Amino acid sequence: MGKKETYEAKAEELLTPILEHFGFELVDVEYVKEGSSWYLRGYIDKEGGITVDDCVDVSRIFSDKLDEADFIEDSYIMEISSPGLGRPLKKEKDYVRSMGKELEIRTYRPVERKKEFYGILTAYDTDSVTIEIEDGKNMTFQKSDIALIRLAFDF
Repeated sequence: MGKKETYEAKAEELLTPILEHFGFELVDVEYVKEGSSWYLRGYIDKEGGITVDDCVDVSRIFSDKLDEADFIEDSYIMEISSPGLGRPLKKEKDYVRSMGKELEIRTYRPVERKKEFYGILTAYDTDSVTIEIEDGKNMTFQKSDIALIRLAFDF
């Protein structure tokens, strides 16, 4: 496991009990470099949505826990936020929550001369995702061929 994965796993260990205390869900933790800065981001959610005050409450406690543990060598910026509408499906629970809902799938390479698909999630497993696109027609995509998968949203 590399530095990135190690930091994410340790951050998740520290963040999980804090979120359990508040009754929030951990959606994702990421440690990424953007420009010249490193970011440690925790994405949290709850029924009805996360508020700014929720993020502040978690951030204060998490910041103290990170200072105590002091396991990240680089200087970094820590952020706690809502995952937002356009969050990608990454974990098992994301797929469970999205069953029967419309998804947007973008592929790395064209499939039937298209790279963007919309349809209702009807099935998934560790390797593939199946959506109903139209008139009961199903399409199955290998997860390794998917560049982006998320809930579709209309404006």
